[in-house]
Amino acid sequence: MTANTTKNMNSQKIYQRKKGFFIISLHSVFFKTVLSALVLFSMTQTVIAKESAATEQTTQISEKTLENGLKVIVKPDHRAPVVISQVWYKVGSSYESGGTTGVSHVLEHMMFKGTEKYPTGEFNKIISRNGGEDNAFTSKDYTAYYQKLEKSRLKVSFEMESDRMRGLLLPKDEFDKEIMVVMEERRWRTDDKPQSLTYEQFYATAFDNSGYHNPTIGWMDDLKNMTVADLNAWYQRYYAPNNATLVVVGDVEPDAVFTLAEHYFGPLKPFKIEKLKPRVEREQKGTKRIEMTLEAKLPYIVMGYKVPVVNTAEIKWEPYALDLLAGILDGGDSARLSKNLIKGSKIATSAGAGYSMDAIIQALFLLDGIPAKGTTTAQLEVALLKELDEVKNNLVTEAELNRVKAQVISSAVYEQDSMFYQGMKIGIAETVGIGWQEESRYVEYIQAVTAEQIQQVAKKYFTPKTLTVATLKPITKDQKKELGQVK
Repeated sequence: MTANTTKNMNSQKIYQRKKGFFIISLHSVFFKTVLSALVLFSMTQTVIAKESAATEQTTQISEKTLENGLKVIVKPDHRAPVVISQVWYKVGSSYESGGTTGVSHVLEHMMFKGTEKYPTGEFNKIISRNGGEDNAFTSKDYTAYYQKLEKSRLKVSFEMESDRMRGLLLPKDEFDKEIMVVMEERRWRTDDKPQSLTYEQFYATAFDNSGYHNPTIGWMDDLKNMTVADLNAWYQRYYAPNNATLVVVGDVEPDAVFTLAEHYFGPLKPFKIEKLKPRVEREQKGTKRIEMTLEAKLPYIVMGYKVPVVNTAEIKWEPYALDLLAGILDGGDSARLSKNLIKGSKIATSAGAGYSMDAIIQALFLLDGIPAKGTTTAQLEVALLKELDEVKNNLVTEAELNRVKAQVISSAVYEQDSMFYQGMKIGIAETVGIGWQEESRYVEYIQAVTAEQIQQVAKKYFTPKTLTVATLKPITKDQKKELGQVK
């Protein structure tokens, strides 16, 4: 799965903070994202020194837009003779409509199936022969492709990425095989996993009419009826230099990268990108509830409130207050959910909170959990709501706030150790419309959040009318047969 990027909703904590859902394709055995744990570092001076170094690196970011509209962003990092190259397209599952869900992800798979210059399978082989790694991922808001190579091999990445940006062939026989791969991927990632299926239905219930209603991997019926023509229309509509951002991080010099990008990507022709019609989520008027009765071993509950993100917030600091609140509730063993619900009352065997501020439209502030033996999902829901009420009624302590700020800042600083993740942050911010300059001020905004602001966002957004709740009620195989769920 995700983007997400990625996000594991199966009996574990909701993937926290600013990461989005994304799906990792199966065409490569390697994909490793750097998910920095939220750790409190007692060595304050070390953190400050690294933060200063990270700020210095941010000022070194260079940007250039080619005449065809391709934005090129370069961040030098000379600690190793390695380079990460990422191409980000402004298209994901939230751009899709009924009947074609999953097309962004399927097209991502097909981008490895060949051009006239590089036939099926050659892309991965060439990267491998050059000692590199490559893969791709699709989220609700973007699709991205990357390579990790020794720095002198950057031209290999540029040559092949520019070739498939406008030269994809989409052979019917390859599509017929790959769509079966995606359908099987959907089965083992979602359909055969009760908690994942519950989460998918939860999201589809929370969002009615916006693009976030649909799963990134697509509904099975849409996958079964997808055609090469659907993929070609999507490719022709969105895969163009003026709808993409090229991010390069590593042991490189910006001017040399710009020259190389101009050589390989510059000749590509831009074309008119049709503006999407507004798909603003309708105002929710009351709590939504669904119950999933599925063959499963454990019950499960997931809850979400509609909240603003950086792109939609009318008050700038609100997303950062929500981000910190997620850390206060679920930022390690000393966070409130773990301390109060797992260790304290022992009402839950797991409990989590999460929030992603880097979305195109409003998102959800999430809570989830598995009740302890002898406890119901209804009881766990009451306990989770009680934790929110505590935040509404009483200011978080200064010690709590400082602890979570230190965790968030440490995480942001130590993420700089990964070239891939440095590029990821730039690419996401650019593609969803935040901009890398704003993203680089994340720590500054987090440091400015007050306890009063956290209380304000809790009171303002955690109301019944914006709440969606999904519960999983486990049944046995025999009960499943009795309910007619087995053919």
